[in-house]
Amino acid sequence: MAMLKKEPRSKFYELLQQQVHNEFNASQQYLALAVWFDDADLPQLARHFYRQAVEERNHALAIVQYMMDTDHHVEIPPTGEVRNDFADPVELVELALEQEKEVTADFRTLVKAARAEDDYLGEQFLQWFLKEQVEEVSQMSTLLTVVKRAAGNMFEVENWLARESVGDSGGDPDMPPVAGGAL
Repeated sequence: MAMLKKEPRSKFYELLQQQVHNEFNASQQYLALAVWFDDADLPQLARHFYRQAVEERNHALAIVQYMMDTDHHVEIPPTGEVRNDFADPVELVELALEQEKEVTADFRTLVKAARAEDDYLGEQFLQWFLKEQVEEVSQMSTLLTVVKRAAGNMFEVENWLARESVGDSGGDPDMPPVAGGAL
């Protein structure tokens, strides 16, 4: 059976492949945060970060699906280093906010690369991710504010998370298709 010729790699598609790695790594980091909160008997925070881990996994596989749909070779990369040791809950949420800001910068770089290559389909594909990052940074920033205001009283944070709608509320009908289906 002959292999179909795949499209040549552009800078944009090299960056997309790197973003697959970044999204899977973010998923693993959120999983580590979820386990830390779970082990500390903070079920609302744990649930929030377990959901965030799944969301990042879905983002990675949406990029994978797009690359396959546009006839580009995709490799599933190993993830990078994941931090597991923290002194207090503020550190975890600060790390999560910083991670979301980095992902936002990554998507801005991707849009610039698509635009520079006149890849209008690629640029259009990324629009959903830009909108998503505004939401992600905003929600993580709010969570950090709440954790700091609680001044160590994590019961207050748990109550706030149980009461408020924070994070992925389920399937976004505008989200790009996910390879294998979204979880």
